[in-house]
Amino acid sequence: MNKNEFINALNSLNINPTDYQIEQLEKYYQLLIEYNKIMNLTGITDHDEVYLKHFYDSLTLNQIIDLSKEYSLCDIGSGAGFPGIVLKIIFPNLKITLIDSLNKRIDFLNIVIKELNLKNIKTKSVRVEEYGKINREKYDLVTARAVAPLSILIEYAIPILKVSGYFIPMKANLEKNYQNALKKLNAKEIAKEEFYLPKENSKRTLLLIKKEKLTNKIFPRNNSQIKKFPL
Repeated sequence: MNKNEFINALNSLNINPTDYQIEQLEKYYQLLIEYNKIMNLTGITDHDEVYLKHFYDSLTLNQIIDLSKEYSLCDIGSGAGFPGIVLKIIFPNLKITLIDSLNKRIDFLNIVIKELNLKNIKTKSVRVEEYGKINREKYDLVTARAVAPLSILIEYAIPILKVSGYFIPMKANLEKNYQNALKKLNAKEIAKEEFYLPKENSKRTLLLIKKEKLTNKIFPRNNSQIKKFPL
């Protein structure tokens, strides 16, 4: 997906990026490639593939919720900044927290934030289960892309959501048996979007999960299940 194809594809998501935002994305790409040489950030480095599988894929979140509003958003397991950094570039109205347990990834994210002069975005080098202990009911939106099984993610995400907030996991295929986790945490699936990425036709699934009332913290016993899967 070259830049023109990328811009045209965003129009179908009701996104019309400015020239400055496209310049920021290109600078982000250059930083990603530069620092990927010294740390393992992504296995995808081809320019057109990054624009399709990282940049465009991150922005498909706008298909299931209008991101032009003033939301606070937490990106769990942000890795190299997908979707959090991309969302911040295109939706500067969002107040974003990027969480990742690896210091080297946080170091990279901080470099990107500084180089792109991004505002109202912060990073936390911490395991999300630890972060959740002192940050309950904090965010309007929580998202996670290619991080862990859905039932595990639900148990991490719902406690840090405000009541009536939304968890939006970004998956390829949905695992079974996640509904029990929703019931335990007083959350409900209210929408699902299934689609295929342009050009390569790989499947993607978005869920819109609403937190309906306060819940007790319930975390998985084994946090080794949280890791960044390749896309």
